[in-house]
Amino acid sequence: MCWRCDHPGSTAEDALNHMKELMLEHGWAIQGVEGDRLHPPWAYTLGLTDCGLPELVITGMALNRAGMFLNRMADHALRDGAAQPGERIHLCGGPLAEIVELPNPDAHLHTAYAFFGPRLRAIQMVWADDRGRWPWELGFRGCRGGQPVLGPRTKPWDRPPGTSILG
Repeated sequence: MCWRCDHPGSTAEDALNHMKELMLEHGWAIQGVEGDRLHPPWAYTLGLTDCGLPELVITGMALNRAGMFLNRMADHALRDGAAQPGERIHLCGGPLAEIVELPNPDAHLHTAYAFFGPRLRAIQMVWADDRGRWPWELGFRGCRGGQPVLGPRTKPWDRPPGTSILG
């Protein structure tokens, strides 16, 4: 359930203040968006922009699992720098992910845009299913509503070589 649902009578400003407190306390926060019968859940970070990094996004994954991977990736990005579009990263205990840049993060990350405005940049961690298939491949098995990819893939000749491992 969402914070606003848990706090009846709260305002949008109250919700933003809550997220700001989380960012100040932890360095970043995770904004989850619950799925419905037609749309999958998705989640993204808030706060990496203030560190000069792009915010991170995962679509089509249960919110608790997405939050776990976003937290690991945010921690890694703060230590070692952001992953680059086209890079493939094996998430410890999770799927292989390919990084895709969002050309218009303001269209999807409303809370982040409320905080950071036009400074906002974002990358998506697009994940392969349990058979190693990607959402752009025939036979991909994701959750209900699939896994929307919010930006274009990097051309194969522009991709960084190799695969990174996050532990």
